Amino acid sequence: MISINAQIKMRENKKQLVIKLLKRDTDGLTTVEISRVLKISRNTVAVALAELKGANLIRIRPVGIAKLNYWKEKG
Repeated sequence: MISINAQIKMRENKKQLVIKLLKRDTDGLTTVEISRVLKISRNTVAVALAELKGANLIRIRPVGIAKLNYWKEKG
């Protein structure tokens, strides 16, 4: 069984991977696209995106039924 601290660290590592991907891909990415590229579950991606949105680090643009996620540039 994995300890709570190990689970938190793994979640933070995955969040950092999402951040790097969003910074690299400036055209915006959906949850499914991020999940496929990083080979992590859509739910894990959704949690990371929710945390980033709560911290006001990303912007989300609805396109039809999809939502494109973008890294917010400082400025």
